[in-house]
Amino acid sequence: MKVSSFLHFAGFGIKTILFRKKDPVLGTIIVTDKCNLKCKHCSVNNITAIVHPYEQIHQEMQQLYSMGIRILFFCGGETFLWRDQDKGLRDLVIEAKRMGFLIVNVVTNGTYPLDLPEADLILLSLDGDKKRHNEVRGDTYDKIMENISKATSDNICFYMAINQINKEAVGKVCEIARDTKNVRAVSFNFHTPYPDTKELALSKEEKAACCETIGQMMKEGAPIFNLKSVFPYLINNNFPTPCYQCVVMENGKLSTCGRCIEVPGLCEQCGYFFVAEYTLLFRGNIKVILEMMRTYLKYV
Repeated sequence: MKVSSFLHFAGFGIKTILFRKKDPVLGTIIVTDKCNLKCKHCSVNNITAIVHPYEQIHQEMQQLYSMGIRILFFCGGETFLWRDQDKGLRDLVIEAKRMGFLIVNVVTNGTYPLDLPEADLILLSLDGDKKRHNEVRGDTYDKIMENISKATSDNICFYMAINQINKEAVGKVCEIARDTKNVRAVSFNFHTPYPDTKELALSKEEKAACCETIGQMMKEGAPIFNLKSVFPYLINNNFPTPCYQCVVMENGKLSTCGRCIEVPGLCEQCGYFFVAEYTLLFRGNIKVILEMMRTYLKYV
C-alpha cells in the first residue's frame, strides 16, 4: 500500500472513531449477476442475468467516489463476463484508478483467464481442496488452478466461504495459498445462511474449530488475510451489524453493508469476516486496529 493511501485511510479511521461518523469508505459495484456457475451456497446469481452498461457503471463509480469511498470492489455474478461493446473488466479497473480510487479489487470464480495486473487484488473463490471445491462449484478446480498458473500478476487472494461441505478443508486451502505461485493470501468467510441455503451454515462449535485451524495456520506462517482478534466475535455472532462504512451498488440501488441487509434476520447470522473486522475497527477496538494495520500493509 502506498504511504499516501495509508495516511488517507488512517485519517478516515481516526475521524470515524472520534466523531462516531457513519460515512462509507468501501464500495462494491455489481457489474452483473450473470454467472457461468451454479454454486450450492450462492443465492444471488442469474436472478436477472443482466450485464449492466458501461455508462451506468461509470455513473455509479462517480457517485461512490463523491461519497468519499476510496476502496472499490467489482463483483458479480461473474465479473469477467462483463463486457460492453469494446470495453471489458480491465477498462473498469483502469477507469476506477484514473478516477482516484486508492484500492480497486475484483471478485471472480477464477474460471476465466486472470490477466488483470491493474487490480490491487483479484479475490478468487476457492472453496476447498479439489474434491470439496468441485462439490460446491462443479468441476472447475483444475481449470482454476491452470488459470492461476498462467496469471499475469501475483495479485490473487483466495476467497473461501466455509460451510458444511468444505469445513474440513480450511487448513488445506491455507497450504494451497502458501504454496501456489501468483497467490498472495487467502481470506475466509463463514457461510451466511440465506433462506435457501440454511443447511450449509455452521454451528458455533464448528466455527470455533475452523478459527482454531486458521489461527494455527497463521502461527505456521500461512498468508491469511483475516484478523485473529476478530475470531471470538465471529464465533459468537456478537459483532455490530450492519457495517455503515461499506455499501453495495446494484443497478442504481445503494444498500448499506450488503445485498443481504433486506433479508429478515440475516444480519444477526452474518458470516462475513470483513463486516466484523470493519465494524470493530471503526468502534475503536485497539487490537483490531493494530492487527489490521499490519495485515493490510503486508497484503495490499
